[in-house]
Amino acid sequence: MAVRLFEGKDHATAYLHYRVAPQELISTVMNFMEKKTPKPFNLALDVGCGSGQGTKLLAPYFTKVVGTDISPAQIEMAQVNNNPPNVSYRQSPAEELPFAAGEVDLLSAMTAAHWFDHQRFLKEADRVLKPGGCLALLSYSMDMELEYGDVSSILNDICKEFYAALLPFRDPYIGKSSAKIYLDMYNSCTYPDKEWNECLWIKKTVPLSHYIGMVETFSSYQKLKQEDPAEAERLSNHIRNKLMSAMHVSSPETEVTMFVHYFYWLACKP
Repeated sequence: MAVRLFEGKDHATAYLHYRVAPQELISTVMNFMEKKTPKPFNLALDVGCGSGQGTKLLAPYFTKVVGTDISPAQIEMAQVNNNPPNVSYRQSPAEELPFAAGEVDLLSAMTAAHWFDHQRFLKEADRVLKPGGCLALLSYSMDMELEYGDVSSILNDICKEFYAALLPFRDPYIGKSSAKIYLDMYNSCTYPDKEWNECLWIKKTVPLSHYIGMVETFSSYQKLKQEDPAEAERLSNHIRNKLMSAMHVSSPETEVTMFVHYFYWLACKP
């Protein structure tokens, strides 16, 4: 990996608890693949798998699914994550995958590829993919939205305040927009059969505390927490209390609808 983050045990535990991997996107990937790649689908490789939420969702479609991550703590979390019998995990950098040339039917990276050495990763993905195999790079932006009764617009102004406070702590490697990184990678991919989608909103009903917890897993929040733990805690509490006040509720376990803005690209190796 070009950048190593998310490696502490506490962060990996939070990642397991709060990060999401929607079935809707897995279905999109598989619909694309079923049009391009002859069955049976033997091996799926999920690179930068974190604690394995997305990796597990691939299990019904493949004989074998392997998740790889550079972080031992993330692999440890993934291995205790109630996995199907055909799912396993290995520690590995994204740019040096422990697979033979032409061995992989699907290579996915979910909310991870922006941290890789992009060109080395794409070259390595091309090496391990079999002809007719597919590449799927998925991620989402920080601008999540909340919906609750008739106060949704107020909640989203508060969410924007949260994001603005974290913006100075954003890692310079990913710049102002990780979507641009994915578009640049898409444009540099030489496969003629490829698709780019820059806007897919996925909604999920979660406790308000889950929304706060998810933002706290972001690298910008973790950097603030590392530099000033008291300020990070103050910011989370301030945003949580402000959201609860706007919702007129007393419990952070009150459920809200969270909308997450995904973008992705898919490609089939000739």
